[in-house]
Amino acid sequence: MPRLPALAAALTILLGATSLAAADNIGSLYSSVADRDCRGVSNFKIDGDDYAREQVCKGPAGLVVFKNEDDLRETISAGTTAAAANSEPAASQGFGPFNSTTNTIEWRTIAGKPFAMIQRWHIADNDDPEKNGRPKSKQMLVVTRLPPGAVCHVAYIDVTANPEANELARKAADELARGFDCKTDKVSVIGIGGRATALAMASRNIPGLAR
Repeated sequence: MPRLPALAAALTILLGATSLAAADNIGSLYSSVADRDCRGVSNFKIDGDDYAREQVCKGPAGLVVFKNEDDLRETISAGTTAAAANSEPAASQGFGPFNSTTNTIEWRTIAGKPFAMIQRWHIADNDDPEKNGRPKSKQMLVVTRLPPGAVCHVAYIDVTANPEANELARKAADELARGFDCKTDKVSVIGIGGRATALAMASRNIPGLAR
């Protein structure tokens, strides 16, 4: 029989190899939510010049993205159908200031199946105007968990405060998303908090904007 230290060392090597193999299965896919790549569901004016619209965009592995814009504020959700995506918690997780999303979604996958998505948001900072009076935009990455289970925000990463923001978002997705309970767990600010995450977290306390 091998000595206990030798056996322990062998088990350590085996477990390490297993962990590396599992990590190797995690990767990223990318999709577009640009207007040209989405299908309009509704588009109507409200209060004169303002308008609201809903779009459905194709995601990987049979998922679709449901994109809602209302009064210069957006929400993003995902599901197997537009109706399913629109019924998820993420469909009502918005922010108080004017905001918008970028056109690319990064999907974190394991063995090709998405379990989280990462998207960059621009949050308007009314307390920091440009010379023309328009509010400057502060950037933040949003990590959202995917089925099985509910679809909801998991983590926010301030892009300006964290030079390695993309890596932090991937790490948060890989480590937090699958075990996140949308009913009981709270969204985390990952890394160093900044102005974008401060604006986002403050507006989450406004009834009707997020849950």
